[in-house]
Amino acid sequence: MNSLLEQAKQKRTFVSAELQIKSWDDVRPYFERLNAFVIDSDAAMKTFLAHRSELEAVLEEDMSWRYIKMTCDTTNEDLRNSFNVFVTEIDPEIQKYSNLLDKKCLESPYFQNLSGDYRIMKRALQQRESLFREENVPLIAELQTMEQEYGNITSQMTIEYEGTKTMQQAAVYLKNTDRTVRETVYKLMQERRLQDEDVLNKNLSEMIAKRHQVALNAGFENFRDYKSKSLCRFDYTKEDCFAFHNAIQKSVPPLLSEMHKERKRKLNVDVLRPWDLDVDPEQKEALHPFRNTKDFVAKTIACFTEIKPFYGKCLQLLSDNGYWDLESRVGKAPGGYNNPLYESNVPFIFMNAAGTLHDVETLVHEGGHAIHSIVSADLPLVEFKDLPSEVAELASMSMELISMEHWHIYFSNDEDLKRAKKAQLEGVLSVLPWIAIVDKFQHWLYEHPTHTAEQREAQWLEIVQQFDGEKVVDWSGLEHIRKCMWQKQLHIYEVPFYYIEYGFAQLGAIAIWKHYKENPQQTLEQYEAFMKLGYTQSIPEIYKAAGIEFSFSYEYVKELTDFVYNEIKKL
Repeated sequence: MNSLLEQAKQKRTFVSAELQIKSWDDVRPYFERLNAFVIDSDAAMKTFLAHRSELEAVLEEDMSWRYIKMTCDTTNEDLRNSFNVFVTEIDPEIQKYSNLLDKKCLESPYFQNLSGDYRIMKRALQQRESLFREENVPLIAELQTMEQEYGNITSQMTIEYEGTKTMQQAAVYLKNTDRTVRETVYKLMQERRLQDEDVLNKNLSEMIAKRHQVALNAGFENFRDYKSKSLCRFDYTKEDCFAFHNAIQKSVPPLLSEMHKERKRKLNVDVLRPWDLDVDPEQKEALHPFRNTKDFVAKTIACFTEIKPFYGKCLQLLSDNGYWDLESRVGKAPGGYNNPLYESNVPFIFMNAAGTLHDVETLVHEGGHAIHSIVSADLPLVEFKDLPSEVAELASMSMELISMEHWHIYFSNDEDLKRAKKAQLEGVLSVLPWIAIVDKFQHWLYEHPTHTAEQREAQWLEIVQQFDGEKVVDWSGLEHIRKCMWQKQLHIYEVPFYYIEYGFAQLGAIAIWKHYKENPQQTLEQYEAFMKLGYTQSIPEIYKAAGIEFSFSYEYVKELTDFVYNEIKKL
């Protein structure tokens, strides 16, 4: 093992180094000891919290490795069973004991005496305890198992075109300069998705019903309101989400319409179709930022090193110790993630590289998460390091834009570099309406929990059309595809309501990038300052430490999106 990895790993003082977690009985004694722990002073309270945090780190890392291994190979029944054993047999018991320990804290005057960094933890713990219902424990365990079905289904999606291709590999053809190739592959991909339309609809309907029951059990009218509390959204409300939807709807579609008109003109087509949106508008071959995985890794480490040598060392640490799985393959779950491992204090990066610019965007994004995990590793409690997504995604999405100033490492040709930057910035603008659409859709799903699949698809189309701008892209004849496009968004299935955070963070990232262009050194100091806080301050306070606002106003959104659009025009 790399010595840096050994140095990073949390040392156990409460949990046995020999612990092997095969069943609840293996960890029960630790919870019993914590429950019996006498808290009779401020020092005893902090010792109790440290022991509890150590146990949580061990358990969360054990569960994380089961999840990582399962997503790396969804075809392996043993790996899936291992994960399911944890979520259905071990975790429900953990939740019950955790509730007892939460109560133990809340009833202690020594816990109430805690201040400073404990302020955010205290409100989160109070919230968690107020939401706990024992009858929800088995329901949540069932949901955790059901949520993995999405990955199992979508990981098997392939098309036959010049051999068998995963969806990530097939997407490369959408950049082909031959329009017939693009159309053919696009339709093959969408028709393949449609083969699982009914099963994915059924899967979501069953989860919506179960999630609604969880909300009712906890005394809420709907799952949206329950989940907002469960996610500890103390710093904004559903009305703020609606304000975000409206600000994006007013500010971004007009910009996208202009971009699409320009694309249509450059492609010299009478009608702009969905398969025309990823190809270079000047009909140039797709960008190839790296030759193979080894080259991809080397260039990304060099890019991060140029930003700051420490950042390069962080990625080198992951590479040297196998703490990532980068390549796309059949049987591997879709998407990408950075999984913080609280005992190792070194995260794991998962993605599906297929040789495109999107792969660069993904790895620098997850690399931003990884640096955040490493920078905040010295915080004493898991509770301090367990970040809300609005904060976690600020680090990753900011790194996408900061790193863009150093992409000459991937593209030695100045023309290719400009094309890459333009594509990235166009993606920044394009994703904001998508985020707003997905979030608005989820609000509707759980406000109307008994809706039918047909009503769901009709509502999706209605929301999409609200963000269509001048409707430059022609979807005629593809309505059967468009009505279920939401099924490609894994968050709707696996982590409900975790998506608008990307929108908030994208706005923050644009502001940080703007500052970085003006003053790189100061911006990196503020970037690290907010990351080192973990979750020991409120979200607005953390954004302030980063030198930016936490705002959803139309004026702020328009200022930032106009800035991006003007930067695109410069390219």
